[in-house]
Amino acid sequence: MDSGTDRLVERPPSSRFSYAQMSRFPDYVESYNPTLSDIHLDETAPNGVEDEVNKPTPDTTVKGSGGNADVQDKSAKGRNMFFKDGKRRIDYVLAWESKEDDLKHKDRNIKAREIFETHLKEEGLQLEEDLTVSKEEEADFVKVHAPYEVLTRYAEILKLKMPVKKSFKNMQSYQNLVLDKIQMKYSQLENPMKSVSTKLWTKVTGIANRIYTPFQLNEELVPNVKRRFTLVYSRDKEYLFDIPEDKDTFFDNATRSRIVNFILRRKSFSTDKNDAYSFGINKMINDNIYTAAYSLHEGHWKPGSAPNERKLLFDHWGNWRNMFKVQPLEHVRNYFGAKIGIYFTWLGFYTMMLIPASIVGLVVFIYGIAVAPGSYPAKEICDPKNNFTMCPLCDFQCPYWNLYESCSNAIASRMFDNGGTVFFAIFMSFWGTLFLEFWKRRQATMQYKWDLLDYVREEQPPRPEYLARLENCTHYRIHPITGLKEPHLPFWTKRVPIFLMSYSIMFFLGFLAIAAVFGVIAYRVSVLAALQVLTKDRPTSTNSTLVATTTATIYENASLVTTVTAACINLLIIIILNMIYSRLAFWLTDLECLRTQKEYDDSITLKLFALQFVNYYSSIIYIAFFKGRIIGRPGKYTTMFGARQEECAAGGCLIELCIQLAIIMTGKQLFVNNFTELVLPKLIKMIKRCLSKETKAEKASRASYEKDYKLEAAQSTSLFYEYLEMVLQFGFLTIFVAAFPLGPLFSLINNIIEIRMDSSKMITHLRRPLADRSPDIGIWYSVLYGISRIAIISNAFIIALTSDYIPRMVYLNSYSKDDSLKGYLNHTMSYFNTSDFEVDHRPTYAGSENIQICRYRDFRNPPWSENAYEFSQLFWHILAARFVFVVVFQNVIVLITGLIAWLIPDVPAELKVQIRREAYISNEIIIKTELLRAQGKSPEEGEAAIEAISEVGPQYLVDDTGSAKLMYRKSPGNSPEREEENIV
Repeated sequence: MDSGTDRLVERPPSSRFSYAQMSRFPDYVESYNPTLSDIHLDETAPNGVEDEVNKPTPDTTVKGSGGNADVQDKSAKGRNMFFKDGKRRIDYVLAWESKEDDLKHKDRNIKAREIFETHLKEEGLQLEEDLTVSKEEEADFVKVHAPYEVLTRYAEILKLKMPVKKSFKNMQSYQNLVLDKIQMKYSQLENPMKSVSTKLWTKVTGIANRIYTPFQLNEELVPNVKRRFTLVYSRDKEYLFDIPEDKDTFFDNATRSRIVNFILRRKSFSTDKNDAYSFGINKMINDNIYTAAYSLHEGHWKPGSAPNERKLLFDHWGNWRNMFKVQPLEHVRNYFGAKIGIYFTWLGFYTMMLIPASIVGLVVFIYGIAVAPGSYPAKEICDPKNNFTMCPLCDFQCPYWNLYESCSNAIASRMFDNGGTVFFAIFMSFWGTLFLEFWKRRQATMQYKWDLLDYVREEQPPRPEYLARLENCTHYRIHPITGLKEPHLPFWTKRVPIFLMSYSIMFFLGFLAIAAVFGVIAYRVSVLAALQVLTKDRPTSTNSTLVATTTATIYENASLVTTVTAACINLLIIIILNMIYSRLAFWLTDLECLRTQKEYDDSITLKLFALQFVNYYSSIIYIAFFKGRIIGRPGKYTTMFGARQEECAAGGCLIELCIQLAIIMTGKQLFVNNFTELVLPKLIKMIKRCLSKETKAEKASRASYEKDYKLEAAQSTSLFYEYLEMVLQFGFLTIFVAAFPLGPLFSLINNIIEIRMDSSKMITHLRRPLADRSPDIGIWYSVLYGISRIAIISNAFIIALTSDYIPRMVYLNSYSKDDSLKGYLNHTMSYFNTSDFEVDHRPTYAGSENIQICRYRDFRNPPWSENAYEFSQLFWHILAARFVFVVVFQNVIVLITGLIAWLIPDVPAELKVQIRREAYISNEIIIKTELLRAQGKSPEEGEAAIEAISEVGPQYLVDDTGSAKLMYRKSPGNSPEREEENIV
């Protein structure tokens, strides 16, 4: 039908949709709604309408591409993604700068491009040039189209899985009876836990579905992508596959671009067949022969643009108003490929798993707030009657001080140092294991849904940088996999010295981060000493009440002020070192001259993670495990470079560890990362827009591939930095979680923002990345597993050494007279006779000679005992308790987490059955169809062959979810009711 400018094309009963088209429509059996799809009228229009729709607009031409770009984006047809004939789709675009100043390189580049494009044409690809007309144009373009014959040839080579024909007869017969049950069982594949009982599990899932309903996407606006039953494509068995009448639509755009990229990476741009250096589009971009090679975005994302997959993703994935909605992962995978889809699946799953951790952490924090003021250690410290005179915190000028002056610090410390902290540390240890185990199950489900179970990583060609560095190499060898003659670096004479130098520099960079920590320690010691010199009597001499009050407040909270400012300085140092580490890590990896991109990525991953691990965690490890441990005692302090080491505040070191974690973790994620990923790109874009001399009319006249060329290139390391950021966050959460229960909540908030920032960047700021395939998150899983093991040991030592939990338990169970913590404070304070001060450390301020006894936090004998100042029996008792706690905690948690990992299978049981069932059906389909062909029947009867399987033996149904269910064993004469009873 046609009314005015609106055209609704109904699907003829005889036509067949492509797999790419059917994946976008909620109900493709009868018809489709053009407002919910990509509105590819040119692909689905019946005869007579297709030519009219595909016809280029005659009155608007842009650099030979046909049509004003902005008008096209907002028209019903959408963006023009075709050659000038309006029929051949643009699968890839090659671009190079129009202005080349170096004449020698210009001639070389022109010749290389001519040879390369000739080889592409010989391969069967079709090219269309779009050369510069005016001097103001920045680049020339070559548009690449892959005909159906080329696509099928390489689909067979790459072993791509494509959808088979579907028996609608069987589907319609039993749809009402079986479809709901199949979909319900299939949805359980994504649930990490199996039901204890079906009834109980149904109630639980029903409640969960009602809770999750507000967070679900509107299925009318974002149609579900239904999985099809697929087989590895073969041209000999093409009759098995669901090939539409318009064969060019059989492969979706992402698959087409991936096949073209596969060809581009393997074609030579030299006439010398023995030239091992001159091949591949990546090498040509590295040599500036081309400046870019990319596939096109499918339309514009801005409001008012025609409906398309890119706009759908922006509206329902990258838009901030949907930040609390689930991600349309199937659409992400169809548009960006499985590699990017797996990353966002992992990030979404990790964010979801943070919800229970955030709730428990918030409850533990509230519990700490409730019990902190009433805890006996804090009450005794805040009681002025307990007038403990404490020993000076620094030499010479630091005064003696009263313990009750640290009341606020003690209360704050008790908020994090309580029984809830121990529970939370145990909980997070289990949480880390459950997260990794459930992720493996989730990953297995996505591998099944995205046809990645049988994924075989293709043999990667040498990196362009590798070939460029070895251009003058005299050593060659035959590669054992490809059989090609390639340049080779000798191991002992070349590689070993480079590796030794590389890792020696890495150790030096690690020591640089540790040296920065010592610098911050020196700052803390000096500032704390300077603040302690201020006395309460000094501000009273001023006429300013504000100055007097401020000085008194600083004096009372000198330790807190020092900790906060030192943590901020440490964060600044970390940011600076990170920039240095990133550049040096890539430089060192380049020196290693690694052959393939995977080897390069694994090497840079280990380097950057190790360097950033030391950079971020060294100061935290110092506070958690070393600060205040080897300071000595009054009269015999342990010095370093002639100065006393810093000691923990009256409330212990746990509160300082909490402050350090809060500032570094939240400062890095919520401010530094979000600024660099969200604010900075917008500022750069705004500046470029202000500096640009291009008018709106000129911008609107640009073709789609010119607009995409203006976007930033999608780097191969973009996902690497995203993974690194999240893995470092996982380390903060698990390794030091005992000191900061609010960490999961802050991480949850950050990740919700991170998902939308990353998705918006992918859609709006970057060229369309290659739709690459990857079955898992790679080496990052091993890194996460290692962190989860380290976290168990770390939390055991934090509870045993940094917190006062073990000393309190020892006092409560062995020394308390009324089974309470009354008297615990005095129990932890040792005595010191001020006359025993060394001359170099004796206080020299006026009035210090009047103090005879001062107290300090330690477990030592008093000065009047026989073994004065030696460790007391209580010290050894507590040390033994700490050791036992670490051993028991570590082994029990490792044992239980190992048992949990063993009990939870990596692949859900139903998924295993489903995989075996599909493998069986695949063999049956091929056997039956080949048998019919051997009997002389034509390939067109393949669909009848599929249906013939149900006539003999068990019958299977392939439903819209991709499930193949065993239905019944067909018996002649059975009634429909009897046949329903035979369902398995």
